[in-house]
Amino acid sequence: MTSNGEEIEEEEISRIEKGQAKNCHGGIETVICTSPSIVCLTQKLIAEMIGTYFVIFSGCGVVVVNVLYGGTVTFPGVCVTWGLIVMVMIYSTGHISGAHFNPAVTLTFAIFRRFPWYQVPLYVGAQLAGSLLASLTLRLMFKVTPEAYFGTTPTDSAARALVAEIIISFLLMFVISGVSTDSRAVPSYIGAQLAGSLLASLTLRLMFKVTPEAFFGTTPADSAARALVSEIIISFLLMFVISGVATDSRAIGELAGIAVGMTIILNVFVAGPISGASMNPARSLGPAIVMGVYKGIWVYIVGPIIGIVAGGFVYNFIRFTDKPLGELTKSSSFLRKASSNNNASSSNS
Repeated sequence: MTSNGEEIEEEEISRIEKGQAKNCHGGIETVICTSPSIVCLTQKLIAEMIGTYFVIFSGCGVVVVNVLYGGTVTFPGVCVTWGLIVMVMIYSTGHISGAHFNPAVTLTFAIFRRFPWYQVPLYVGAQLAGSLLASLTLRLMFKVTPEAYFGTTPTDSAARALVAEIIISFLLMFVISGVSTDSRAVPSYIGAQLAGSLLASLTLRLMFKVTPEAFFGTTPADSAARALVSEIIISFLLMFVISGVATDSRAIGELAGIAVGMTIILNVFVAGPISGASMNPARSLGPAIVMGVYKGIWVYIVGPIIGIVAGGFVYNFIRFTDKPLGELTKSSSFLRKASSNNNASSSNS
């Protein structure tokens, strides 16, 4: 989960917001709607949708399997699965789309001017599409009983769930902020993320006979308030981490995927029993739409957004450096090195 690319100076940010930027291969400036740029944007959206799809398919799928097969996976197994699939997809698509997989993350990057606003709806759409498709896949694959619902719902009160989501989302974004080193904005991902979530949900529904008990979405375990608080907290943590790994060149970028993946594992262990540890609106919306379960759905939209925006804000506030920001963010990361290698290959060909 990175903001992907070289540091964006004020002038470059203005060009991006106006629809102008360099083409994918580092050539002369072109308008975003030119053919090469459209190809690049399309590739990023597809990568975001596919990444979100597999995150939802694997994460929600293991929830369904655990319920339908007598808890064979176990709760720790579910936590590890979520962390591993996110880590794998970050390393697989991070150099292409930035690996947001989360509308709240995309929104936060835009708020802090590390992502162009006009592309936010496209990323969100891709993310929701991926979530919905994955949820539909799971519903078609399994007989999802109410007990096996793979979405997120508060276990008791919405307040507790909200607090939990805010805290873990804060942690997630704090980690992302702290371990990434690339600060160039990444094109429109929210649409791609939603598309990936939808595709993953659809795949799971097609693969399994998803019963209500095996629902792989997210619903509050008890009250929406508890679930909302839970989502805000864990989403804050998530974005704090994302901010660290995506915008600070002093961090070790090669460990970004591991840091974010481990943060998710930690958050699921802590907040899973309370809110389902969503930290991601796309993760909850996909299963909810496919399965028609909307209990406390607002918790998983409001909580993660509050937590993730707060996490990104806090990390940017506490980050200290005696060097200009432009100089600080010029260091390379493993994702940027990959981008440089691709540009070099294109120039030589």
